[in-house]
Amino acid sequence: MSDADLEEIRKGRLTQLQLQQQGGGSSGGGGEDKKQQEAEARNSILSQILTPEAADRLGRIRLVKESRATDVENRLIMLARSQQLRSKVTEDQLKELLGAMAENEEKGGGGGGGRIVVNRKTDWDDDDDLLDF
Repeated sequence: MSDADLEEIRKGRLTQLQLQQQGGGSSGGGGEDKKQQEAEARNSILSQILTPEAADRLGRIRLVKESRATDVENRLIMLARSQQLRSKVTEDQLKELLGAMAENEEKGGGGGGGRIVVNRKTDWDDDDDLLDF
């Protein structure tokens, strides 16, 4: 990712923050406007950091499991903001990211997707206890 792209992202974020500060005192439908502005800002950032093929794949993932797509988007936006992306994310890189996220969930890093382990108490009134006397 070039310096110009990063500068565009920073300007977009600055504009977004300024709009939030100006519109912070509004009431009524202001919540819907904020959500729409946030969605537009996310889409703008994603369009700058994803190749068209990667964006298409992310859209297909969203059709199947929206929470997974949102998690991937959040991760990509975080990487872009921390300047860890050097170029646009390709479809293959997106696949690698998905694989890494799936491995983390399998290891118990994901919320709610892991195994449930039940430890049952043994019956304390066992007849085997009587044999020990």
